[in-house]
Parts: sequence; structure tokens; C-alpha cells
Amino acid sequence: MTEPSPTIVLIGHGMVGQRYLEALAERGVTATHRITVLCEEPRPAYDRVHLTSYFSGSTPEDLSMTPAGFMEEHGISLHLDDPAEHIDREARTVTSRSGQVFPYEVLVLATGSYPFVPPVPGKDAPGCFVYRTIEDLLAIEEYAKDKTTGAVVGGGLLGLEAAGALQGLGLASRIVEFAPRLMPVQVDEGGGAALLRTIESMGLTVHTGVGTQEVVTGEDGHVSGMRLSDGSVVDTDLVVFSAGVRPRDQLARDAGLDVGERGGIAVDARCRTSDPHVYAIGECALAVDGRVYGLVAPGYEMAETAADDLLGREKEFTGADLSTKLKLLGVDVASFGDAHGITPDSLDVVWSDSRSGIYKKLVVSPDGVLLGGVLVGDADAYGLLRPLTGSVPPVAAEQLVLPAGVGAPVALGPSALPDTAVICSCHNVTKKAITACSTLPEVKKCTKAGTGCGSCLKVIGQLLPAAADKGLCGCFPYTRAELYEIVHTRRLTSYEQILDGHGRPEARGGDGCEVCKPAVGSIIASLAATLGASGYVLDGEQASLQDTNDHFLANMQRNGSYSVVPRIPGGEITPDKLIVIGEVARDFGLYTKITGGQRIDLFGASVDQLPRIWARLVDAGFESGHAYGKALRTVKSCVGQTWCRYGVQDSVRMAIDLELRYRGLRAPHKLKSAVSGCARECAEAQSKDFGVIATASGWNLYVGGNGGATPRHADLLAQDLSDAELIRLIDRFLMFYIRTADRLERTSTWLERLEGGLDHLRDVVVHDSLGLCAELESLMADHVAHYRDEWAETLQDPERLRRFVSFVNAPGAPDPTVKFVPERDQVKPDLAVLTIGGSVR
Repeated sequence: MTEPSPTIVLIGHGMVGQRYLEALAERGVTATHRITVLCEEPRPAYDRVHLTSYFSGSTPEDLSMTPAGFMEEHGISLHLDDPAEHIDREARTVTSRSGQVFPYEVLVLATGSYPFVPPVPGKDAPGCFVYRTIEDLLAIEEYAKDKTTGAVVGGGLLGLEAAGALQGLGLASRIVEFAPRLMPVQVDEGGGAALLRTIESMGLTVHTGVGTQEVVTGEDGHVSGMRLSDGSVVDTDLVVFSAGVRPRDQLARDAGLDVGERGGIAVDARCRTSDPHVYAIGECALAVDGRVYGLVAPGYEMAETAADDLLGREKEFTGADLSTKLKLLGVDVASFGDAHGITPDSLDVVWSDSRSGIYKKLVVSPDGVLLGGVLVGDADAYGLLRPLTGSVPPVAAEQLVLPAGVGAPVALGPSALPDTAVICSCHNVTKKAITACSTLPEVKKCTKAGTGCGSCLKVIGQLLPAAADKGLCGCFPYTRAELYEIVHTRRLTSYEQILDGHGRPEARGGDGCEVCKPAVGSIIASLAATLGASGYVLDGEQASLQDTNDHFLANMQRNGSYSVVPRIPGGEITPDKLIVIGEVARDFGLYTKITGGQRIDLFGASVDQLPRIWARLVDAGFESGHAYGKALRTVKSCVGQTWCRYGVQDSVRMAIDLELRYRGLRAPHKLKSAVSGCARECAEAQSKDFGVIATASGWNLYVGGNGGATPRHADLLAQDLSDAELIRLIDRFLMFYIRTADRLERTSTWLERLEGGLDHLRDVVVHDSLGLCAELESLMADHVAHYRDEWAETLQDPERLRRFVSFVNAPGAPDPTVKFVPERDQVKPDLAVLTIGGSVR
């Protein structure tokens, strides 16, 4: 009879807990041990570092850090919403809230931390929240629905993110920070001042050097204001406490484990507690250097140390680098090494530009050794400076902080770093380990570098060898940008011409592939007006180049039906048009959904119904919303100064003007935009490919934003623009993107890849450094002048209408496999259920 496998019980399933499980799996421990995980939250581990991205479109599923099938593959038993409540060290058992008792040979505590709430009167009133978990965010979002003002207690990393989240929910927000500056742990006085100016320019009110004395409540007992230590009272409907965290060590205290005087479960260099059978890792642990580490990178290192100790490997955790780089409210902030210059005799090298909100400080020793630094507003150099900490940089420190064009040019790249330099601090990966790989996917798979906070990705990309063949696919040796130039300069209007004249020798005369055909089709469509080609994407050869959705000018859904999305410029619609949409949905039995882009999506149309639906909509003044194409989707807007008491410009008018100008513009990827009428940013313009925010003096233009699974705040390209200046810059920006981006590359990825980044883009489209602006404007003018609605064009041509049938040999016959069932007074797809061996799959 075989002996049972030894059991490891992990208490806590946050980011560090999940990393511990992965470390066990990588070391083969999951094959020799039984592993049980007790998780307090109702969901598996998720990315707390990017928690705020929930408010810009990420779902809880997007934030998940637990790969699908991971637990099952490694035989790990995960118990959600069932936290540990008692540890019996003598019996070596853990009792959970549900009453289950779990024996262990090894116990690992990864209980994390809890938010500190100052003991002020009113702190428990309805309307007070903490900002720590997805459930916290869901509660804040629900409570804020009918509120107008919010306040955050704490101006640290999480406090600034919370303030941005409240502002994104439409609340006029303020920050109260007891220290004399924002982010007092990470930045010095100069960095705090630069950060303060930038954040106040976004419409946030900041109080520094004051504390919260009381949360004031109204007659209903709910939050109505805050009394500060300077005697002032501020109105607020909602309070978020983000005043730091404390290690969750109560379970360990109750079990008699040693804890620090100020909290934290005491561990040795191998992360073992005072009980050799119990480990503690992450924010709950007090390391041997006397610190409790609140960053994810030290937690990961502790997780690996504890995993190695199980196998008797020599690995110790004696302390960690506290360097960090973040984008808070769209502002880059970074600190590394001795950021505050506490090393004796250290010297500061500072560059400060208050107009641009940029502050850079390097701390050096008298003999030139780089000790640390603070970067606010421009942290591009962080990836190179942090690994150089502790050494003498190859160029003078002042040259490392001066902007381009000031002082002598600096050509310092990753090649200047030693092989031992740590590039990814989250996973402690060196330059040597990265350069042993050939591609970014290989780096991520083999070293995990780039899978944490992401601040190292730029340097990783610079360290990897350039691909020998940058061709679009096996048919073309050219990139998409190069093909664009070929099509433009040679005025080619057919795929056959392009493939036979410029394809690889072995591809000429062939049919091409599914990579290059849509890419070339998009290039021809975006240049059609300039080339004199047909702008209708289903004419002749163009039809064979299109993606699935473009084939029928509608989005295919999972049961083979299609959705119809009429354009509603700026989200503005008359009651009569709204009634038409309702009547069409009713008459054709379509599922109706309001989209996040301020449009109405009609689901469930069959191919043969599409023209009849379009005819009804076109007759009412609607046109295609291009939801199916790699083109402009929407330009969202708030109601602006016309209705909103905070608005400073007419955002609806501007959104309509922009959407009608750029409708139908084919691009490497879809384009989204928004216009906000004030700095409260209700239209979420900074999460769009190009976003516009009103100021008292005009418009600020932001570019390169993105929501979805990989959110990115847009960057400020230009500010206080007139209407004409704004449209001119957007024209240039869009045509330059279309001209130079790769296939299926969003503006966010393109901007980060673009050599020189935002500065180069600004030089090109604002300052015309390449002399291209007149041409870019001309290309856009051609597009605007020749725009035609694809739905209306289809309806006017009987030949074009012939393709809209389910079966070519039986026009008018519906597809019998497309079925629906009722749900919530509408319909949903009736999907076939597959049974295998008598079981439903």
C-alpha cells in the first residue's frame, strides 16, 4: 500500500499565492504533493496591480491571473469564498469558515494585507469604502450611480488610482493627503510638486498637509462631507480610504507564531516562520531586513524562495529592490534606488520643466555612481536607469536627464547594460537571460519577464535581435507600411497587380493568403479616393480580400446570424429615429442592446434580412456604423456645456463633426474616439485611439489610448487647440497611423513601437519635421470628399444585392440552422448541444 502524498496547504490566493503555485508546478512539486488552497474571495487570483483598469473596460475575467485549466492540470484543490479561520499547529490542521478541516505537512501563509482605515468618527457610515478588491470596486461603482462628488483619503499610489476611478465614474473628486506632498514614499518634494500641478490640471482637487478628522453624515446617516484637520469642511457624497495597508497577520498571531512589533509574520531568509512547518510570503511577511514589502516583485521572489526551500535548494530572500514605475491618471511616475538621496554625501542632478509637468532627478555619489532617481511626467528612461543603479553610467548624469535637443546628444541604449543587470524586477530576470531568447513570446515563456507590471517591455524589445525577415507574410517580403508606400506611389488598385509585381517570387501568380489579402484590401480601401479606385469594398476583386464581417457589411455572431449597428454620431439621436430602430427590431425579431459606444446593436438578422433592415434604416436617415470593419467605430460624447453645468465646450457638436468626418475610414485596426466637455472626462476620451477633452481655452488632444484586455491611457499630443487646429492634427495623426502601422496594430501598440514614441509623433504631425503634413491632409480631404455609405450603395445596385442570400442556389430560403429561443422578453441563439458518450459537452 503506497503512502499518501504529503500535503501543502496554501492560505490566500492572491498574486503572490498564485506565483507560489506556479513555482511549485515548475519544480515538479505538484506531481509529488497534494495541494489545497483556501481563498477568502469568491474568485481566483487576479491582477491587483491593474485593478483600476476595471473602470476603463477590463472585466474581472480579463484581470484573472489563473490560467484556464491550471488547477485541474496540477491536481490543486481550490476552495473559493472559504477562508481559513483557525490553525492548530500541534495537530497540523487548518479549519476553514465552512467547518472543513485540512491536515498539512507544510503550511504557507499568503494572506496579504488589509486597508488601513483611520479611526475617525463616521468611518463606517454608508458611503465609506476601501479600494482593495474587485468587490470593493463593484460596490463603489454601484453606490456612485446617483452621486456627484467623491473624496479619497490618501495620496499614495492606490489613492491616486482611486481618485481617477471616481473621476471616471463622473464624480467631482478630491484627494486628501496628510503628508506635505503626493506619493511621499516614492517621490521627493520636486517630483511631488510636478505631480500636483499635472493632477490639478485634470480637474482634481488636492489637499496636502492635512488629515481627515471626521466623516460628516447627513440626516439619513449617509456620507455628506469631511471635516479636515485645518478646520475646513468639504462636501462629498462618497469617501474612499486609501491610507496605506497593514499585514494580515491575525491568523498567525492566534496560532502563536512570532510577529513583528508593528505587524507582519516574522520569517527567516528562507521565508520560514518560527514554526519550521509554516512559511509566510508576500505582504503578510516581515522579512529578515525588518521590512514588510507591499510590492508584487518582492512577493514573487519570496514565493520562489519558499518553493525552493521545500526541495532543499539554496535560495534566500534578504531584501528587495523597491523601484517602481507606474502610469497614474495618465502620468508616468517612477522611482528607483535611493530616490530621496539619504546616502551620505550624495548629490542631486535635476531637470524640472513645470510647464510640461516633467521632473527628473538622479542621485549620484561624489565619484559618479548612480544611486537612484525620481522621474515624473517622462519615465521612458526608467528601464535603462534602474539596471545601471550601483554603477557609474557610461555618460555624465546630467546628460541622462536632459531632454532631446538640450545639451549633447546621448546614444545610451540597452547595450550599455552589463549582462548581470536585472531587466525585469518582477521576476528577477537579467539581461543575459533575455538575450538568450530570440522573440518576446519566447522571453515571456522561458523567463516570465514582461508578464508582471510591464515596465520592462520596452527594454526587452530593444535587447532582442531584429527579425531577419520583416515581411508581412509568406507572400510579401515587405511590411504593411512598405506595402502602403508601394500602393500609394505606384497607384496600384488591385491585389493581383501588387502580388505579381511586388510579391515574393514563389508567391507571384498565386492566390495569396489570409494574412495579406485583408491587409492589402484595407490599404486599397484607405487610399481608394486618392487612387481613383472604387471605395466600395465588395466590388470585384476587393470582395475576395475582405474579412468575414466585411463580406456582408455586418458582424457575424456565434450562431451564424448577423448584427446590425447603425451610426449614431456622437450618441445623439432624435425620438423619431429611436422609434424607427425599435420598430425595425420588433418587426424583424432582433435582440436589442445598447453598446458601450453610445449606439444600439440589433442582433439576430439572417443574411437575406440584412438589405431589408438597411432599407428601413437608410430611409429614416441612418447609415452604416462600420461596426464590422477595421474603421472608425464611434466618437462618444458627454452632453457638454449645452446641458451640463460643468461643461466648458460643446462636446456633442464636436463629436458629431468628428464622427461624420472620419466615418468609413479604413485603417490597420478599428478606431475609437470620444469627446469630453470638461476635465471630469465622462466620455472616457483618454481610453480611446484619439480622444478630445475640452478646456476653457479650446481642446486638448490625446492619442494612443486603448481599453479592453490591455488598457492604456492616451498621451497628450497638443493642448488648448481651436476647432480648426484640432481637426487638422487629427487628420494628420490618423493618416500617419494608417501609413506606418503594422497589420492589425492598434494605435496604442503602434505608438509604443514607434521609434521616438510620442515625441517623434509630435514632431511629425505638429511640427511637420518630415514635411508630410500637406500630403497627410490631402489624403484625408480625398477620403472626406468621396465618402459613400456602404449600405445605401448596396441597396442601389441589384447586382450587389445578389450576394445577400443564405444559399446561392435557393435565394430567399432562410438558413434552417439559425434558430433562437426566448430570454428576458427578447431572443438569444439556440445553440446545438453536443453529446459524447451520453454526456453533455
